[in-house]
Amino acid sequence: MAPQSKITDRVFRTSWFSKAAKKAHIFDEELCAAIQQVMLGQADDLGGGVFKKRLNKNMHRSIIVAKAGRYWVYEYLFAKKDQANIPNDKLLDYRILAKSYAALTKRQVDKLIETKLWTEICHGDQA
Repeated sequence: MAPQSKITDRVFRTSWFSKAAKKAHIFDEELCAAIQQVMLGQADDLGGGVFKKRLNKNMHRSIIVAKAGRYWVYEYLFAKKDQANIPNDKLLDYRILAKSYAALTKRQVDKLIETKLWTEICHGDQA
């Protein structure tokens, strides 16, 4: 696993993603290591602040919504055996979501954390 101290952006998982990851046995350490790879360009850039990253020994795919320089959000998880790709209409939805996340204020992000809709999983030396 890459040292988490290299992560300077804030990384979150949504409450839905948290449940799906738990069921798939994907833990925060793997998610933080995967974000390191995404930051290095080792993911599929789907455009509009949306990325697809392979997880869990290539058994699952995650959809990550990003706002460069601020934060990354694990939004959706699916098994490779169940779904090959994201349909175009869903991809459009994720791009719209990326724009809305980009407009969030610090106060709004704090509220998402407070209400447990988002969980912060890594940020700098914190995990």
